[in-house]
Amino acid sequence: MTARRIAVVSAGLSNPSSTRMLADRLSAATVAALRQAQGPNGEGIEVEVDTFELRDYAHDITNNLLTGFAPPALESMIGAVVSADAVIAVTPIFSTSYSGLFKSFIDVIDPDALTGKPVLIGANAGTPRHSLAIDYAIRPLFTYLHAEPVSTGVFAASADWGGSGDQVAPLGERITRGARELAEAIARRAPEASVDPFDPASYLGEGRSFGHLLGGLAGE
Repeated sequence: MTARRIAVVSAGLSNPSSTRMLADRLSAATVAALRQAQGPNGEGIEVEVDTFELRDYAHDITNNLLTGFAPPALESMIGAVVSADAVIAVTPIFSTSYSGLFKSFIDVIDPDALTGKPVLIGANAGTPRHSLAIDYAIRPLFTYLHAEPVSTGVFAASADWGGSGDQVAPLGERITRGARELAEAIARRAPEASVDPFDPASYLGEGRSFGHLLGGLAGE
């Protein structure tokens, strides 16, 4: 059967970062859950994963916001994200909400580009007091974009990596639950149309400029 594709977007600023570490664990757990899922002939579902660090595209994102046009590297990355079968999005929490880099990336995506797409939300911060940001800030953002975030959002505080946890459920359990929900959402959906995610012509459609895809910024 056709392999499904997951785009993983990590908005961590440092290298290495706990944001990327959480993103990697979420993607690995989702791949494992899909391979255990039942395809139409009883087989597991194969999956390909493309992981993107937004810090590598920070200058391009800023240029896109200023000019309304995406440089080639950012254009290819956005193509891979919007044409994937599902998205895993992980951001650090700054000042009680998602990072500015994460929001800037969202701002250069066409508001309809993620319609109906399953999304697994992840977030991390130094203290569990920021865990509600998933539900009052990040989930409404994806709902506005008409995406379909799964029920479980996975938040990791610094203590979770050390093993003491945040007294809710161990991080591993939350990762497994969120990954299973995303895998089930992917399995229920028909695969995205077969396109080259790095060829803008394959997902923009005839007559649509990339400026149009990027939220109409070129016309502002």
